[in-house]
Amino acid sequence: MSELKKFKFVNKVEGISFIILLFIAMPLKYQFGYPIATKIAGMIHGLLVFAFIYQIMEAKKEAGFTLKETALYSLLSLIPFGSFYTDKLLSKKMVA
Repeated sequence: MSELKKFKFVNKVEGISFIILLFIAMPLKYQFGYPIATKIAGMIHGLLVFAFIYQIMEAKKEAGFTLKETALYSLLSLIPFGSFYTDKLLSKKMVA
């Protein structure tokens, strides 16, 4: 499997974990009093962020991402649902 495909997968999983953390775990903690939800989801998301950082660097080497592309993909990972836009951009890059 190419590094670009691995990055695309890690990007998607990390994005989903971010959505779960924001829209499921945090309401469970702050509205329903279950702090364990953010501890579990936060730990998983944190590990996936490290995987994202590693994988974007590997994909940058193999696929030749420019600094601008790398910065854009990194910035999009900080925005809820941004990873899905990154996935769309990567799909276009893989076809071209």
